[in-house]
Amino acid sequence: MKRYFFSFIIAIALVCGFQVNTKALKTRAEYEKTGNAVWDVKTNQKIIALTFDDGPHSKYTPQILKLLAKYNAKATFFVTGERVELYPDITRQISKAGHEIGSHTFSHPRLSRISENNLRNELRLTEDVVERITGKHIALFRPVGGYYNDLVVNTAAKEGYRVILWSWNHDSKDWQKPGFHRIVMNVILDIKPGNIILMHDGGGDRSQTVKALKFILPELKRQGYEMISVSDLLLRSGYDGIPVYLK
Repeated sequence: MKRYFFSFIIAIALVCGFQVNTKALKTRAEYEKTGNAVWDVKTNQKIIALTFDDGPHSKYTPQILKLLAKYNAKATFFVTGERVELYPDITRQISKAGHEIGSHTFSHPRLSRISENNLRNELRLTEDVVERITGKHIALFRPVGGYYNDLVVNTAAKEGYRVILWSWNHDSKDWQKPGFHRIVMNVILDIKPGNIILMHDGGGDRSQTVKALKFILPELKRQGYEMISVSDLLLRSGYDGIPVYLK
């Protein structure tokens, strides 16, 4: 049914003269079957992954690091290379605290218009600066805006990255600045083992995110959840490239 719907949309778009990127219409399940893109995993263990995009930030990242340490939580920070260059000390703090660092491109470009060569350069530049500052290799990539298609996923895979998105019902929406109460509810409601949660430590005023974490972290601990890095989530859930629920 979905394929017929997509075909209908494409036909209408072509009649109207719009350019259509049919590669972007591949389903989530099709990408997950390749093992090159992950939204969440199936596990019975009470483990989840908190992720933070667009940093590091000179003010908010250190505040978030302190809160994570207070509740013995680990996270994955998807950084931009430009900001790593601006804040190398904070990047080292992230790494030394035992958190994972992933790539969020170098300059935060719009991926719907990027070429394969430019995306490859974005990935390589970010990896170079992170490795120079932390001495650690990057294995994960989160596309800007969560945008993905064949070019994005396949280019990342060729460069040795797994694309990490987030659980569809666990975008904290902190980028909308909806108030810390709403951010808390967006994370806590319907939380399930294996979820990957989207938050931000950079890209603007993240004071609401920091305030929300003061409620989110103890509540998740109270519910018995362990907060770990994305790579640990994949490893501990037995993820081998194909999600368990698709086998």
